[in-house]
Amino acid sequence: MAVPPFHWWRTVFFLIPAIALYTIVLGTLSLLSVLVDRQGHLAHRCARAWAWLILKTTRVSVDVEGLDDLPRDQPYLFLANHQSIYDIPVLFWHLPYQVRILAKASLGKVPFLGWHLRRSGHVLVDRSNPGNSTMVQIKELMRQKASILVFPEGTRSADGSVARFRGGIVMLAIEAGLPIVPVSVEGTRHVMLKGRLMTCPGHVRVRVLPPISTVAYEARKARELAGVIERQVRAGVEDLQVAST
Repeated sequence: MAVPPFHWWRTVFFLIPAIALYTIVLGTLSLLSVLVDRQGHLAHRCARAWAWLILKTTRVSVDVEGLDDLPRDQPYLFLANHQSIYDIPVLFWHLPYQVRILAKASLGKVPFLGWHLRRSGHVLVDRSNPGNSTMVQIKELMRQKASILVFPEGTRSADGSVARFRGGIVMLAIEAGLPIVPVSVEGTRHVMLKGRLMTCPGHVRVRVLPPISTVAYEARKARELAGVIERQVRAGVEDLQVAST
């Protein structure tokens, strides 16, 4: 997709300062909200406002299908493909749930963003010891009726293809009895390509697939279930790519 020449200066002189301002202001509000709301519900509202502002400022429109068929009375593990850092604001704004992300612990050191993640219930994983503490956090989020968003490819796709899904988070979902919802995202890579700071206006399509119960699975079947979800997400992405051509 061709990038109009004005986008570099629009990004540098308008978008970056605007997004930095949103992050500082709403990050500060989210930190203050934790003083009165330990479960992070108010902080999540700040995160959703941050996501909405970013999408509006960068002129990114989003179509979502499948949400109407998803029951709202329980938490889920949302597993989505990863094309761009824009996947986060797209899904935070459009998933009508209390959503927390599972991310690497080093993100907790980033000013404002990391402080928000640490203090509002998001799961920051120490990859050298990911097990027991992560399970405790996931179970606590389930008790609070909060859902978890994970990008199980582990990295962003440069060309829109879906890479192999890691089985570790699926195993945790099986152990916690958390239903899994596959999510296909297409178009965010055109908004902000991997390795590129410049952003472009764009249109994103999201397909939310039916939830998969983990009750019938044993932990040793996590890799098998991860493969099933990976294929569903890949098929959804490919369908969306064809529909957009």
